[in-house]
Amino acid sequence: MSQFKTPIRVYIEDTDAGGIVYYVNYLKFMERARTEFMRGLGYDKPAVLVEGKLLVVHSTNIQYRSPARLDDLLTATAAIRRLARSYVVFHQQIFRGDELLCEAEIKVACVIQSTMRPAPMPVQMREDLERTIK
Repeated sequence: MSQFKTPIRVYIEDTDAGGIVYYVNYLKFMERARTEFMRGLGYDKPAVLVEGKLLVVHSTNIQYRSPARLDDLLTATAAIRRLARSYVVFHQQIFRGDELLCEAEIKVACVIQSTMRPAPMPVQMREDLERTIK
């Protein structure tokens, strides 16, 4: 499983009054990593697909281990855990140096924009994602 990595700096807007990253912002950091992962595959607007389809987050399972703080330099990762016809499950992690702060499984589904019902992923996208697994 190939792992994509991108740096994330913690700004004041990412923290609570105590200077600790607000818990929901880890999901934002992971979203950035997935977006940059897809951008690297040639999808400049990865949530908006052809054929009237969208990619949407279906579910998350996240574990917090240690807090990040104001001005920390973090690394957000994204790797495909499972690829199916109409969805992809990403395994994502947030590190400060070698220390694992947070990890999650994020299921992203392909849906028809007008109905929000599941739909097969575009063939080319699925093939591109498949190549990153090997």
